[in-house]
Amino acid sequence: MIDLRLLREDPDRVRASQRARGEDVGIVDALLTADERRRSSSVRFDELRAEQKALGKLIPKASGDEKAELLKKAGELSAAVKAADAEQDVAAEETQRLLLQLGNLVHPEVPVGGEDDFAVLETVGTPRDFEAEGFAPKDHLELGELLGAIDTERGAKVSGSRFYYLTGIGALLEFALVNAAMAQATAAGFTPMLTPALVKPKAMEGTGFLGQAAEDVYHLDKDDLFLVGTSEVPLAAYHMDEILEADQLPRRYAGFSSCFRREAGSYGKDTRGIFRVHQFDKVEMFVYTTPEEAEAEHQRLLEWEKQWLTSLELPFRVVDLASGDLGSSATRKFDCEAWIPTQGKYRELTSTSNTTEFQSRRLSVRMREGKRVRPLATLNGTLCAITRTIVAILENHQRADGSVRVPEALRPFLGGREVLEPVTR
Repeated sequence: MIDLRLLREDPDRVRASQRARGEDVGIVDALLTADERRRSSSVRFDELRAEQKALGKLIPKASGDEKAELLKKAGELSAAVKAADAEQDVAAEETQRLLLQLGNLVHPEVPVGGEDDFAVLETVGTPRDFEAEGFAPKDHLELGELLGAIDTERGAKVSGSRFYYLTGIGALLEFALVNAAMAQATAAGFTPMLTPALVKPKAMEGTGFLGQAAEDVYHLDKDDLFLVGTSEVPLAAYHMDEILEADQLPRRYAGFSSCFRREAGSYGKDTRGIFRVHQFDKVEMFVYTTPEEAEAEHQRLLEWEKQWLTSLELPFRVVDLASGDLGSSATRKFDCEAWIPTQGKYRELTSTSNTTEFQSRRLSVRMREGKRVRPLATLNGTLCAITRTIVAILENHQRADGSVRVPEALRPFLGGREVLEPVTR
């Protein structure tokens, strides 16, 4: 959530941010009204409590009619205090409810617009010219079936659409990607983490995934637990309700988890293969740092993602997402999109977001500098979303006979294999 003081001091900035996101601007005025009511009711409560305490000191010293009058007044004050306390609670709850609906402030350099209004910042590598090489590229599912690596038919039989099995070399390729990604992350100073796949509502709400993204989240009603769509959620909540020492920042974690998404609103999109699925594994980078260092750390996360995709020898581009495509918690988000030959376009493989103090305020994660305690900044970045990365590797490194060349960086994690060969079934 944003700082209420900022809202009071510069409401036009918050309105502009909401407008850029394509979100309700009227919520700003509603929140200002609720906040004023909260503060005034708090003052009223404090005044009445002070009067009540002062009166309480007079009653033991009084007698007769005076005492009776004071006792009568004390009863009236007690009722007024209870009413003021209730009003204070109602106003505070309304303020909090509205505050949780407000997105993070959009960074001034973010392009304004919707999903298609991103800005391309950089293009790395050149897509292969398969026509010049004399063959038409196969898509990842055809290649995966030739290699004995992907089985979507049995995935659908067992679990339904958008589920799959990774088999044989497909499973080994996942393990290789996870180990290679973790090796890069640990070399960069990240602490490896295996995180819970189920979290409490506070963790999910605190990271901003029960707002715009709520329809994409799986909820277990009986247990009131949520399946995570990314390990960003348990990593952000890891230090929930804690105070971290400023001289111990940044704290960098690399989490591995299974991720679960309903893919709400994606009916008919990417139905073939394993590009858009309900369950996949991912290595996620997460950072706690000072607000002053957040933008520089965001650039570092982007560089680590570029390093990863470059090591896999994939052509990709970096895009600065538009304001309407940020999600509620990010002030700015960069995506790295790899070229997918059979689709003839770039598709998102990694993403990194600067959420500034938005999540830390909701999760009550703070930093201590001397005697001062204040919210810190959190950032996240996908290092490797396994299924999409497998899609990109198979399609970009395929050969005419259906085999696939293994990028050099992955070979040590695949027993030295240089090529994935088709199997005979």
